[in-house]
Amino acid sequence: MKTAIIFDCEFLCREDSQRRFWCGAHDPDPVIAQIGAVQLALEGDFALLGSYKAYVRPIDRFGRRYSLDPFFTRLTGITETNIEEQGVSLEDALANFESFSGGAPCWSWGKDELNMVAISCYVAGIQPPIPANRFDNAVALLAAAGMPMEDLVKTPSNKLVDYYQVEHPPLHGHDALDDALSLAYTLQHLMKAGILRPEAFELAAPILDRKEIF
Repeated sequence: MKTAIIFDCEFLCREDSQRRFWCGAHDPDPVIAQIGAVQLALEGDFALLGSYKAYVRPIDRFGRRYSLDPFFTRLTGITETNIEEQGVSLEDALANFESFSGGAPCWSWGKDELNMVAISCYVAGIQPPIPANRFDNAVALLAAAGMPMEDLVKTPSNKLVDYYQVEHPPLHGHDALDDALSLAYTLQHLMKAGILRPEAFELAAPILDRKEIF
């Protein structure tokens, strides 16, 4: 069965660090602390086939474990206890993510892979285990499906289900798995409605040509 992986990650921040591009004197590197992913079928009834969630022990470029800023905990709900009791190494988290993906294309709302793989692996000093051509930006799917540009730029992943009025279980914004579920439920809804075709998830299709398959 053809599938797509819908994923999200939560990466370290302090209040207003995004506005500073993480360049403040005490801003952490934006390395990941949580990965969430959902396996979405691209055939049949477009079922959600499984999920993956991992807490990652965030380390700095000297190998020391970052402590979590209180703002980050308030935003995400991720606590020091989560990291201490459930956290795994970046290597293990990405290896398990790759195993879960089964080689399928991986989509996020934006380019979360840059934090999940590129930045985090660079800071940790390890070789990225998943190539860049395995990832793509789901914003393009929603744009081609007709979501207006002015809505695309202001709608975060956790608000997509509300935007499309998709019925769903309770979700917590800025939880990686729940944000991935919000995007997955939305894509599932659009495919069931015939607005989005499974062929759109083929990574080999040039991004500017994808409108032709809707």
